[in-house]
Amino acid sequence: MSTPSPFFSFPIVITETGLQPQSPASLLSQLTAAVTAQVPDFTNNLPGTLIEDISSTDVAAIALCDQARVELVNSLTPLGANIFLLQQLAQIYLGQSQPGAASNTSVQVVFTGNSSAVGYVIPNGLILTDGNYAYQVQVGGVIQSGTFQSQPITAIAMTAGTFGVAANTVTTIQSSVPTGLGLTVTNPSAGTPGGTVETWYAFRQRVIQAGLAVCVSAPQFIKTMLGAILGAQSNLISVQQASGGLRIVVGGSYNSYLIAYAIFSAVGNPGLLVGSAINSGRNVTVSLNNYPDNYNIEFVAAPVQVITMTITWNTVLSSFTGGAAFPSLVQAPLAAYINSLGIGQPINVLEMNEIFQQAVESSLDSSLLTRLVFAVSINGTPTSPGAGTYAVSGDPESSFSCLTTGITVVQG
Repeated sequence: MSTPSPFFSFPIVITETGLQPQSPASLLSQLTAAVTAQVPDFTNNLPGTLIEDISSTDVAAIALCDQARVELVNSLTPLGANIFLLQQLAQIYLGQSQPGAASNTSVQVVFTGNSSAVGYVIPNGLILTDGNYAYQVQVGGVIQSGTFQSQPITAIAMTAGTFGVAANTVTTIQSSVPTGLGLTVTNPSAGTPGGTVETWYAFRQRVIQAGLAVCVSAPQFIKTMLGAILGAQSNLISVQQASGGLRIVVGGSYNSYLIAYAIFSAVGNPGLLVGSAINSGRNVTVSLNNYPDNYNIEFVAAPVQVITMTITWNTVLSSFTGGAAFPSLVQAPLAAYINSLGIGQPINVLEMNEIFQQAVESSLDSSLLTRLVFAVSINGTPTSPGAGTYAVSGDPESSFSCLTTGITVVQG
């Protein structure tokens, strides 16, 4: 026996206006076609007949069902969902299904291990206790080399309420951890008592904010995780497309285990990470232990290119005497511009031209400038803009650094 096909077509097409209900005319047409397929002589368009009356009643019932479907689909947003659906979304995005955890009493803890613990990934959800209350790690961390410690990690009380947590009292790891790592925990400072009870409205806001994160392994998500964990400037993080994978370049002097942990938290497959395309000596490989598994995380430590420059300017005014103030006016904004450039981003001479003119505007109108020449050196090597451009390019895997003292301003 064959399964009959559905009488009605209820396509889920969601546009910027959300899912829309079908018109009564469309529903009547589908109802008529479905019945006619079974009863060829069926007629329901004669007014005043019982068949027409039943058809109209059926269309109204089908329209109610269709509207319920539309409202259900359109409510699948944290701002519009009923409590049950909101709890499901919150479990996906936040790992909790009830408001309150974010406003419960919290404490900053630091994990310490032995040399075997270096690279151990402290998992989310690890439970700690001070003997009275239990606290749950919200976002984990990693044991770093050198100190054999983690960065400060937030743990939130699993019990609602306001209470004090004295320093060095959260010292017991209640969840099971691997042996041989010598793992201990403490809270170097006192905890933060819980605030007011979180409302459902505030909880909805937190859920929708968590849901805005882009997908794992997307370049923007990797940059977000690195920035959040390291506190790094966004211009010191580069995620470059490479053959067969991704090349992650990080500048600054951050602990390599923190960088590796941030990358581990952001990428779906660590095996897709590739090293430098220029010099393998820049590659850093860190082994992380996400018990019982080990992962090698590779990234590129961005070298720093030192920028120095000489700016030669002149004016149509032969009697102008304000040029002595120009160095103090232009050095800081030009150095700030260069230091803000991202890894691999070229120096734009036209942009520096604009910065110079704006900086000296209070002393000399830009229309009176007759010469403005930038001689840029990278690591002491004079470097000209590319042919046909005003872009001075450096190493695509390096960052720029420029001190105000490295900028010389002369009239000539």
